Amino acid sequence: MTWSRIFTAALCAILTVGLPLGASAQDELFVETQPIDLDRSDPSQTQIGELIFRGGLEIDPGEEDIGGISGLTWHGDRLFAVGDDGHWFSIEPDEINGQLIDLLTFKRGELLDERGKRLKGKDEVDAEAIERVSLGGWVVAFERQHRILYYERLDGPGVPVTTPELSAAFSLIEKPEPNVGLETLAFNTDVMIACGEWARAGEINCVRSAEEAADPFELPAPPELAEHGGAPTDGACTQDGTCYVLFRSYRDGQGNRAAIVKLPLEGEAEVLAVLTPPLTIDNFEGLAVREQYGKTFLYIASDNNFSDDQRNLLMKFEIVTKEQLIAATPEPEVNYETKDVVLETTKGDITIRLEVERAPITAANFLRYVDEGRFDGTVFYRAMKLNRDPMPNGLIQGGTQFDPKRILPGIAHEPTTDTGLSHTNGAVSMAMLEPGTANGDFSIMLADQTGLDANPDSDDPTWQAGFAVFGYVIDGMDVVSAIHAGEADPNKGEGVMVGQMLAEPVEIVKARRLPPEADLPEDSPAE
Repeated sequence: MTWSRIFTAALCAILTVGLPLGASAQDELFVETQPIDLDRSDPSQTQIGELIFRGGLEIDPGEEDIGGISGLTWHGDRLFAVGDDGHWFSIEPDEINGQLIDLLTFKRGELLDERGKRLKGKDEVDAEAIERVSLGGWVVAFERQHRILYYERLDGPGVPVTTPELSAAFSLIEKPEPNVGLETLAFNTDVMIACGEWARAGEINCVRSAEEAADPFELPAPPELAEHGGAPTDGACTQDGTCYVLFRSYRDGQGNRAAIVKLPLEGEAEVLAVLTPPLTIDNFEGLAVREQYGKTFLYIASDNNFSDDQRNLLMKFEIVTKEQLIAATPEPEVNYETKDVVLETTKGDITIRLEVERAPITAANFLRYVDEGRFDGTVFYRAMKLNRDPMPNGLIQGGTQFDPKRILPGIAHEPTTDTGLSHTNGAVSMAMLEPGTANGDFSIMLADQTGLDANPDSDDPTWQAGFAVFGYVIDGMDVVSAIHAGEADPNKGEGVMVGQMLAEPVEIVKARRLPPEADLPEDSPAE
């Protein structure tokens, strides 16, 4: 039985007694936000350590004094948080292409005790960590009056949790200072991590539980923070059991510092990034993890402690992906006549199966460019990246780029409604301005892009016709994915292509036919 199931079973046992009625008042705050840079002195800086900056906001609640965020987690389509004045928050971010640009909603409610009454006094209200339980509900950790409460709903009453499975976490706070308690509490279905708000040499400050086993250990602050009294302030775990811990430090005259440490399920801790001046820094206490599009994102939030000298900040980062995502190779159909060609690029070979029977005009045009060497020395120059599953997602584009020495006259359009083909993963399609203008530029799909198919119901003639599919990649989607992963030049391109033009285009060294009897690579699907 997993740790989460044991924990949830214990909570269910508590709930069978019956929760008292009661719901806290909640309100939507109309906050103002201002974008912030990772480094105000150098707005072009977008990476620190293993983290890519994906936007940040300074949150101004106006006349409302929210105090700030001391615990953070991601669930569904938004962030949930707690503050050290007894409130919970629901924060819905506004993002474009993975970039945090604003907040759509910011709601606040009061945390209640087990009688459904409002928490009172500093000793009761000081919430420091929040986590979602996989089978429903929430767990909130408090300091000063050290305890953990379970909430079936955040606007409902909280039930004290004293299960044996949490005994290791409670052991950390048996004799803590009043304002130094359980700051970090995070878990998924198989693992839990809890840390106290200290990091003293030679002293255990964290515990990690997997299945029924608990492992107390010392998690030191990174050196840049250790000398300033750095300590854990929040944590978050991914589905594979990897956990992340946020550290924060403060020293008079030098201000705040922060760091994020990665704890793999097996192996040593790794410092992903250390944030020190002149980077944008404040009293960061909240950390949440979000897994989306095959990537891992981290959000950090600050607690202004009701002080005019501190700010409420929310920042988003993407963890650098060390393993390239590769689109799947589609299964080729062999019910129709086809011909195979190979594009030899500087990143590897791409084998394309041309649909000479179903798309005869378009396939014949492509073969002419191959046979006459018109693709040799051209490049893949565009990578359109879409932030949606499955990843990678989008398309790459290459070819003659209207070079008058290479292009041939435009060809008649073969819509997908006539050919029966579609812009599915691995499809090869002609680029064009309008039907009848396609010549020597083409695109390769990563994941399904069926919106590019012909749509007879559209009012726009271009979308009525769609784009012409004439083949599919049967080997080399790893090469297509590598080209797609290339960095874009933000100063290149026009219109919709701005930000999609590759900073370093990938050369098509040679395009050639494969004879019908040629052997395909061993990992290619066999006919």
